[in-house]
Amino acid sequence: MFFDTIRANDINKYIGSPDTMIIDLRGEQEYKQGHIPTAINIPYEELENLRNNLQYGKLLIFYCERGNVSLLAARDLMKLGYSIKSLYGGIRTYRGKLERN
Repeated sequence: MFFDTIRANDINKYIGSPDTMIIDLRGEQEYKQGHIPTAINIPYEELENLRNNLQYGKLLIFYCERGNVSLLAARDLMKLGYSIKSLYGGIRTYRGKLERN
C-alpha cells in the first residue's frame, strides 16, 4: 500500500469534486486566515478523534503548512484503507485564490 503526493497546481482539478475531500490539517486559526477552496479543517491533533467524519469511498487530499504533517497523516490513514493523496510542499506551494472564514 502506498499513497501519492500531488503538486499544488494539480489540486485545482480536485476542488469541488463530489468524490474528493480536501482536508486542511493546520490549526483552526491558520485555516480561517486562508485555505484551499472547499477544504475542511481537521487539525492533525484531532484527526484520530474525528476520523469518523471521513468517508472510505472518497479520495482524501491532506495538506498542512509545509507538507510534513500531511505525509504523516496520509501514511497513518492509508494503513486503515483510506484512499489518500498528500499535497507536496503544503499550502506554501499553492498559488491559487484562498478562501477565508
